[in-house]
Amino acid sequence: MSSEGDLLHTVTADNISDARRRFGRAIVWGSAALVLILIGVQFAHATGRMAFGFETWRPVLYAYMLWATMLCAAQVIVHGEKGKRTLFVLPAALFVISLVVFPLLFALYISFTDWNLASPTGPQPNGWDNMRQMWNDGFYWNALKNMVYYVLAVGVEYVIAFGLALLLNAQIRARKFFRVVFLLPLMLSPVAVSWMIGKSMLEVRFGPISRVVRELGMEPSFFGTPEIARFMIMAMDAWTFIPFMMIMLLAGLQALPREIIEASKVDGATGWQSFREVIFPLMLPVSVTAIVIRIIFKLKLADVIINVTSGGPGGATDSVTSFIFREYRDRSNVGYGTLLAMVYLVLIVIFVTLLLKLVSRWMERPA
Repeated sequence: MSSEGDLLHTVTADNISDARRRFGRAIVWGSAALVLILIGVQFAHATGRMAFGFETWRPVLYAYMLWATMLCAAQVIVHGEKGKRTLFVLPAALFVISLVVFPLLFALYISFTDWNLASPTGPQPNGWDNMRQMWNDGFYWNALKNMVYYVLAVGVEYVIAFGLALLLNAQIRARKFFRVVFLLPLMLSPVAVSWMIGKSMLEVRFGPISRVVRELGMEPSFFGTPEIARFMIMAMDAWTFIPFMMIMLLAGLQALPREIIEASKVDGATGWQSFREVIFPLMLPVSVTAIVIRIIFKLKLADVIINVTSGGPGGATDSVTSFIFREYRDRSNVGYGTLLAMVYLVLIVIFVTLLLKLVSRWMERPA
């Protein structure tokens, strides 16, 4: 027996006329045409091809807001009650578009302009000049090469983090205390770490570590040679983020079924055999997740480099992000710096996509 309350949860088809549907589509396509016209006019005005235009892109923003409103209203006009379901997601999607897609399109436009903040003329289109400059920029390619070293260092960080996770998962004394101690670097800002260690403890003249090295009869030079400077940057960055991988691996270890581990011990497996045959294979999904997330963080490495070495000596420690930062800050070259950032974004998307595909295939292969 049905009750009237059950009908409240039933969405019935609305009797929507053809004229109402045409009106809903018309307001969407009409407002969309207005947005495209304003974008075309403003772009032609900004590039000097048309004298008529607006001083800013604000009218385009207003037109986009009008189109977004009409699109949401049309869902109800055309689809009735079913269209209201779309309104739970559509405004959020339109908001993401306004915060992500539009800035990317504007950055793409800026990438092909000569825009120095010291110039009073503003951005001036220069075609492929920025691309040619990037192709011949040895410092940018050197920064890309450095990123290979930094990403490969994630493997060493993973080994250290896994060892610490195994240690903290074992029945040792003061285990909770060591967990807190090992997590302390993660609570610090990389900027604070770079100043505390790179600028203070490793300072050549008065740093405590440098004094100890001098007392041992050696001359401290932590950032004087390219190889040592790059290693020190890797060490400071690893000290900050190894606890992040450690806590993920520790959570994975604690979630392992104890019955399987105990069964391997009953079968006479040694500690190394139990780790190699049981623990490590079961930890592969967590390990892959931790490594991929750490690589994504590593691709954004900049703060430690900027504060400690500014990319020196001779660009030996530069990452792509720190190099682009200096292109903005020191040279005020917005157009060229934006092109470098866009190219790096494309490389990151390609690299992460291929990485995830390789990881997926490797995880799905038969044992």
